[in-house]
Amino acid sequence: MKNIRIVTVLLLILILAFLALALRCFYLQLLKSGYYKSACLRQQQRQEPQKPQRGVILDCRGRILAASNKIQTVFAEPRAIKNPQGTYAALAPILNMNADEICGLINESNNPGFVKLRTGIDPDRGSAAAKIRGIGVQSDWQRNYPAGRLAAHIVGFTSLDDHGLGGIELKYDRELTGTASKNIFFADAAPYRRPIRLKEQTGILRDGCGIILTIDSAIQQFARSELLKQYRDYDAESAIAIVAEPKTGAILAMVSLPDFEPDNIRSADPNEFRNHAISDQFEPGSLLKPITAAVALDTGAVGFNDTIFCEYGNYHGKGFGQIGEYEGHRYGNLSIREILALSSNIGMAKIGQKLDKEKLYSGLKFFGFGQKTGIDLPGEAEGLLHPAENWNGYSITRIPYGQEISVTSIQMLRVFCILANGGFSVRPYLVKAIVDNNGNITKLKQSQPIGVGYIIKPQTAQWITRTALVAVVNEGTGKRAKLEKWQVFGKTGTANVARSDGKGYEEDAYIASFGGGAPAENPKVVVLVSIRKPNPHLGKGYSGGTVAAPVAGKIIEKTLNYLEGHQQ
Repeated sequence: MKNIRIVTVLLLILILAFLALALRCFYLQLLKSGYYKSACLRQQQRQEPQKPQRGVILDCRGRILAASNKIQTVFAEPRAIKNPQGTYAALAPILNMNADEICGLINESNNPGFVKLRTGIDPDRGSAAAKIRGIGVQSDWQRNYPAGRLAAHIVGFTSLDDHGLGGIELKYDRELTGTASKNIFFADAAPYRRPIRLKEQTGILRDGCGIILTIDSAIQQFARSELLKQYRDYDAESAIAIVAEPKTGAILAMVSLPDFEPDNIRSADPNEFRNHAISDQFEPGSLLKPITAAVALDTGAVGFNDTIFCEYGNYHGKGFGQIGEYEGHRYGNLSIREILALSSNIGMAKIGQKLDKEKLYSGLKFFGFGQKTGIDLPGEAEGLLHPAENWNGYSITRIPYGQEISVTSIQMLRVFCILANGGFSVRPYLVKAIVDNNGNITKLKQSQPIGVGYIIKPQTAQWITRTALVAVVNEGTGKRAKLEKWQVFGKTGTANVARSDGKGYEEDAYIASFGGGAPAENPKVVVLVSIRKPNPHLGKGYSGGTVAAPVAGKIIEKTLNYLEGHQQ
């Protein structure tokens, strides 16, 4: 009886053991099969990502502004090196390095699997290095900017992992990047994990699209060289110059100073990355006067032949304070043409009063103030135009000559393009076409006006450019932009710099500007130059007519000569 009990207990124990073993098998083979299968595959396989080539950025004539080139990097895998001294001695002449230098790099690293030794070696040296045990070679893409500083704020730059961080590189990062793939290899045992044979490729490797800009590098160079000279001569804080085709809004050049080297951004001052042409907001001063006059003429508030009494330089009244003229000028009766040519503040204030606030606000809004232009660059500011219901007597007399309103340089360029284009709306743009790696155009910017129609009547726009703004250059404040070969039209502006706390203006701080174009009878180019805080203590002047107009004149002259030569 006792033996039967013992056999029964043993049998139960055996059954329980087999049951436990069956449950364990069920758990491992069914419930955990995916986990162990993945672990097995990880041991058998090695994955290597395949990066696409980032798209090229070209100017309108096919000159390279940004491109990615293949480079080879030699690295060491310290855990796979069996004979360190022999390895370093064999590798030294291949890399043109001392063996001690290689030894130091490896010993200082805490990574047993990867130590970068040399980047940018030629393929033959790379092949020779790869034959040494424990040494490998990997290929990667390196972004280069052949034009350097020339178009830095337009093109932008990339991060170490090849993502756009500024300019076109950031705005069109998705199109430029392309799509990556991954190669999966059968690999040998740890710790070396060397690939033996390709198993499969996941994803489709597709290089990034190329981008063709409207920028012309030659015109960009004209603009930069002239602006840089004045920027330095006047010890300015910053400066911008923009050149555009008025009929299409295509940007031919855009310069912002100070600039930076996109190939060496780690040593650059982060403040230099700011594109002042689209991000700085400022009171335009007298630059706004042609726009106010155009709105007044177009709405019938004043006539082309009207005369306005300018109070001999002292205009005051209840509700709008006292208004004087720049440098104490004392004007009497002036025509609309003379008010613009001589840049009379009082004349413009009285035009504002004739307009009334609703009409002036509506006209400025139609010209695009207080809203972004939509240019294809990141970081554009929208400026500030207060609603008409918030205006007072000071507003209706100050806004007409460019106070109590803030604008950006790209907005001012756009309004001068509208005037030069017969009042037809345009939108500034930089990207002419996007081309995929098969040569197919995926986006094409047509050379035609873009907008909602006419902002002002053609006869009003033509009178402003061909009569009033020609008088500014021939007889008034813009004489230093005058050219012998072409009739230039334009307007100067000298604005105070508002204090950062919003209380008044900085002392001895000005923004000198000039906006205009040529030839007046059929404008081919429009240029805007704005120089912030030229040093008035140098004794050379600080006004738009003195500082900005000469730069604009030279840019216009060089650009028209260049374009004329390419048309022949």
